[in-house]
Amino acid sequence: MDLGLTGKRALVLASSRGLGLGIAEALAAEGANVLITGRDAARLGAAVDAINARGAGTARFVVSDLSDKGTPALLEEAVDKEFGGLDILVNNTGGPPPGSMSDADLSVVHRQFEIMVLSVMDITARFLPGMRAQGWGRVLTVASSGVIQPIPNLGLSNALRSTLGGWSKSMANETAGDGVTFNMLLPGRINTDRLKELDTANAKRSGKSIEDVSKAAQGQIPVGRYGAVEEFASTAAFLVSARASYINGSMIRCDGGAIKSI
Repeated sequence: MDLGLTGKRALVLASSRGLGLGIAEALAAEGANVLITGRDAARLGAAVDAINARGAGTARFVVSDLSDKGTPALLEEAVDKEFGGLDILVNNTGGPPPGSMSDADLSVVHRQFEIMVLSVMDITARFLPGMRAQGWGRVLTVASSGVIQPIPNLGLSNALRSTLGGWSKSMANETAGDGVTFNMLLPGRINTDRLKELDTANAKRSGKSIEDVSKAAQGQIPVGRYGAVEEFASTAAFLVSARASYINGSMIRCDGGAIKSI
């Protein structure tokens, strides 16, 4: 299937590794020109070189930190310089520290809200007028399966990403008439460095080995394993494509069936 992504201009947040990088790679493989972001210039440079060596679309990078309040303006300037406009925005952020919501430090909650929620809203607001004016745009926000089924010991993530769920749905209702869709992609347990960190934290909390924690977690997933980044990224590429023009205001699960609700 031709996804209609050739020549499309995409910005993928937090994309020096993990899910963000996987999405950037998938978009470039379909012919999109991608701007990736992150804090590590060396890692970003290596990722860009690898993507460009494969051909199809191209990749460039800008060093940025979502915890810096100047980042939205920085990204707006970088996109204007590199592309002159934007067709696809993939909102992806790191996760907050694990822990229960009842034990959360309110100063940490406030800071993580700025990083994970307000920065996403600000960045999106800067590119939305251009998308609406050109009559085509895709905004995909990567969240977590905790938005539907709260994940134990990830209370803050469950709360903040759920806020983005309400925001994304509201935006979907307001912009679809202008050719801009808003959707959310909810990963389950995808095999990334972040997942390894969470398994390590759960092992420490429970007194079990990381291997036992991982095995037990995979046993709760109907497909019996963790997901691959490539599987997740392929789903993302479709959702921001021309072929997904009638998918709007949705939360798409990519979790191997782990979420128990219908």
